[in-house]
Amino acid sequence: MKKLLFPTIAALLILTGCAQHYVLTLSDGERIRTGSKPRLERGFYYFKDASGHDARPVFAGRVREVAPASMATPDPTSAFRSVPSK
Repeated sequence: MKKLLFPTIAALLILTGCAQHYVLTLSDGERIRTGSKPRLERGFYYFKDASGHDARPVFAGRVREVAPASMATPDPTSAFRSVPSK
């Protein structure tokens, strides 16, 4: 039992680390959800989109925040807004 425990835990940790999504928040408020960690090369962020395809690079000057989806700042436009009464 103990011989199987360590490899199983190691495999789970490796697989969960690869499955993390990131969110790019642009200066105009647009949010892009990525399927891989964005990498910065020559002033552009390169990444795969949420479906796993190569996405068009984003200029680093437009990016305000790069964060894991679980740590990204919440989108203020998605918050509940009350409807004014008539």
